[in-house]
Amino acid sequence: MNKDIFTYTIVFVVLFLIGFYSHQTFLSYKEITLGFSLEKIYLFHAFFSALVCINLRAVATVDKLFTQLGFIYLASLVIKLVLFCIFFYKSILTIETFTFPEKISLLIPIFIFLLTEVVFVAKTLNGSNKKQF
Repeated sequence: MNKDIFTYTIVFVVLFLIGFYSHQTFLSYKEITLGFSLEKIYLFHAFFSALVCINLRAVATVDKLFTQLGFIYLASLVIKLVLFCIFFYKSILTIETFTFPEKISLLIPIFIFLLTEVVFVAKTLNGSNKKQF
């Protein structure tokens, strides 16, 4: 389990570094400015995706809760969405119109971290990683 937690942490840190800096470099190259902090968006998704994966991996060791992991994951996605709305209300949700680059810049981190999160959660749900401490 410790190996899995270390792996999750390393993967999400590397995804943050590669994703954010390549995204920022591309935006700078095209001279595009965004109305929000791209770094905070990437940090939010990296942190909470890692947190969800680590917590589900820890909960998977409890036999009584293992059958409920899918529902726990769905609840964590709803909590993640609510927290995103709370944290970024002023910077994102009050913008009346988004430009196309701003829309894409919001979706890229979501897809990067959500797909990675789904891969780790699917491995946990399949029981291939179900190990005791």
